[in-house]
Amino acid sequence: MDTQQIKQYFLDLQQRIVVSLEAADGGKFLRDEWKRPAGGGGLSCLLEESQLLERAGVGFSHVTGDKLPPSASAHRPELAGRAWEAMGVSLVFHPRNPYVPTVHLNVRMFRAFADGQDDVFWFGGGMDLTPYYGFEEDAVHFHQTCADALAPYGDDKYPRFKRWCDEYFFLKHRQEPRGIGGIFFDDFNELGLIDSFAMVRAVGDAFLPAYLPIVTRRRDMTYGQRQRDWQAYRRGRYVEFNLVWDRGTLFGLQSGGRTESILMSMPPVANWRYDYKPQAGTPEATLVSEFLTSRNWL
Repeated sequence: MDTQQIKQYFLDLQQRIVVSLEAADGGKFLRDEWKRPAGGGGLSCLLEESQLLERAGVGFSHVTGDKLPPSASAHRPELAGRAWEAMGVSLVFHPRNPYVPTVHLNVRMFRAFADGQDDVFWFGGGMDLTPYYGFEEDAVHFHQTCADALAPYGDDKYPRFKRWCDEYFFLKHRQEPRGIGGIFFDDFNELGLIDSFAMVRAVGDAFLPAYLPIVTRRRDMTYGQRQRDWQAYRRGRYVEFNLVWDRGTLFGLQSGGRTESILMSMPPVANWRYDYKPQAGTPEATLVSEFLTSRNWL
């Protein structure tokens, strides 16, 4: 298998997701092709200020470099100094209605290579859900869809990747999760190139079945300024994670990536309040106490 087959899958996945969300939203994504001076390029698809999605980005990138940046080689120091290529699809949807959760998906491939040495491949990715109001049936559905996608690749994959997600999407400086998790994996090649790629495809293909039924259930719920204020406050946590802890953001910036594409995951509106805690007994407090915990949803 060459990387062209992997690239074609990622491009097809991006297109399928964009078309499906255009049908759900009624708006049209801006399609922005770009080149990277240091090597490679991509296609960023962005929708802003629309009916369903206040801001949504679905990016494909295929970038190359002569030397692995520190964020990529820190966990694999033996690869430091190698040339590399990376490709994948990354998306974040920030819906307008606070009852519809924010969602993130990333599926990617990395190759490090050097003259006279075997190529080293690995995959990463996953998806996670960040609700502003907690609904148990939504959390169960999202996690069950993730578990079903991984089931053919071993009974250990969902519980292992679920735990990895809980640990990764965690704001260490606040000691709280970003959302209700999902699945996350990185530096993955233990099934071999062909089967590892098949698992990544299963994760990518599970995204729309995991998310769209939740959108359908919540998109017409009535909300007011209180719900929007809470949404903006919780979005602030999303910004904090992406700028302080996210390895993908750091890799993109350290490797000379395209800043507009790297940061299109940011919400259009966010706010911060000093030492704020929701009032006990409110739906906002329930989100914090019952949903922003490392629960076994299945």
